[in-house]
Amino acid sequence: MTKQDVCAIVEALKELYPDSLCSLQYEKDYELLFAVRLSAQCTDERVNKVTPALFARFPTLESFAQADIEEVGRYIHSCGFFRGKSKDLVLCAQMLLSEYGGKVPGTMEDLLRLPGVGDYTAGAIASIAFGLPVPAVDGNVLRVYARICGDGGDISTPQMKKKVAQALERVIPVDAPGAFNQALMELGAMV
Repeated sequence: MTKQDVCAIVEALKELYPDSLCSLQYEKDYELLFAVRLSAQCTDERVNKVTPALFARFPTLESFAQADIEEVGRYIHSCGFFRGKSKDLVLCAQMLLSEYGGKVPGTMEDLLRLPGVGDYTAGAIASIAFGLPVPAVDGNVLRVYARICGDGGDISTPQMKKKVAQALERVIPVDAPGAFNQALMELGAMV
């Protein structure tokens, strides 16, 4: 693809999704982190049904850090993979308190150190919460890539995810990376 092709795609996304915002509901930076973690293999709609009660039961990062993993699991059961996710949330809260002063770190390197945080979650947090031009490559984004630039390869491999992330790093707009990522995800989910 030429640079003009890429610019046309970026402009089309801005036109199609002018107000792309993260659909997850949160008030605190760690709540966004936890909601994104819960969204793995789950819909944002389901996560938004679960998190109000979860965040009411554990209203602070300290309460999450001290939470019983099984109790957290009962709140997030319907999100799937609840055992691993509940453990990740509690361990992540503990690490945020012990190593980051209770703040979600603002670099990819530090985000990737957190329990349960992979490239997608780190990219989503970096772009949405901190405005960093970092791609967030999920299954929806991979589908868009396959339709526009696909080379016939298996889009679910780690190598393909890395290839897509590298391609997006070259074109992600620095003025609205979170909105760009969200627009790609919405396009992949809708089409």
